[in-house]
Amino acid sequence: MLRVHFTATDLVRTRVSDGADPLWETVLSLHRLQDQRPDPALAVCRRSGHGDRQGPLGMLLPLVPRRGYFPDFLTPPAAAAGMEPGLDALMSTPRTRLRAELTVLADRNPLPSWTRSLADGEPAALRRLARALRTYHQGTLGPRWPRITRRANTDRALRLHALWHGGAEAMLRTYGPSMRWRSPVLEVAYPVDRDLRLDGRGLLLVPSCFARSPVALADTALPPTLVYPARPRTADDVRPAYEGLAPLLGHTRAAVLQALGGDPTTTELARRAGVSLSSASEHAAVLREAGLVSSVRQSNAVRHALTPLGSALLRGVA
Repeated sequence: MLRVHFTATDLVRTRVSDGADPLWETVLSLHRLQDQRPDPALAVCRRSGHGDRQGPLGMLLPLVPRRGYFPDFLTPPAAAAGMEPGLDALMSTPRTRLRAELTVLADRNPLPSWTRSLADGEPAALRRLARALRTYHQGTLGPRWPRITRRANTDRALRLHALWHGGAEAMLRTYGPSMRWRSPVLEVAYPVDRDLRLDGRGLLLVPSCFARSPVALADTALPPTLVYPARPRTADDVRPAYEGLAPLLGHTRAAVLQALGGDPTTTELARRAGVSLSSASEHAAVLREAGLVSSVRQSNAVRHALTPLGSALLRGVA
């Protein structure tokens, strides 16, 4: 079991990521690719390239065994902003950290000889690794990324609904049965017994389409992160916005209203709702005219928030 210890400050700083993280999804899909019965989304990749040890998989699979530990440097926090920022951060990993994490991996699974150059932080080796991750992600997850994003955003909306109306503890209670909130500790089903003390840093919760079960970073000194299986998208899950409000507002505008949590920018709102930037701006303007949304400009961005009337409308259909 993993026990995540919270303080009052940690509860305030606990948050849900803006959506699917491309590097976490890439790495966890490599776990699933090695299942005897892989996820259907990965079946084509397994048939076409699973045994090709000269391609991207030949480089990636030794770093991501079927189960258990994989290096934290494969999933840097910068990937929350996109694949390329994440790969830039990966290629900037200090040599001491590369060596330490690969040593831990080698103690559990024999590594090919080329990983020595990676452990030494050789730029060419890091570039090859980044290229392999990019190629695999684009070829395997790229075509399905909008679908992955929608599922993550639907899960996120459910968690944020609980957060807005009941606080962090109410949100943490929505993650059962593999994650149980017993104040002030979140008990997580885990293959090893360990404790994670947040010590005022808060916790980032990341929904994943490929996580079999909750996964945390191995190094407790890194920003506390817990990746969990995103809830499948079902009619019941999306009922509050898409069924309850759609007859009144329309499906897209209802989705935009539901995505308004945490004062998102217009760009963030578009990503959460799965619409274009111009569409998000247009729908936000209509909702603002109706008194459901307030908008404030900060520097070069506009942030949007639910008004009391907007919150009451969402509560009324939940």
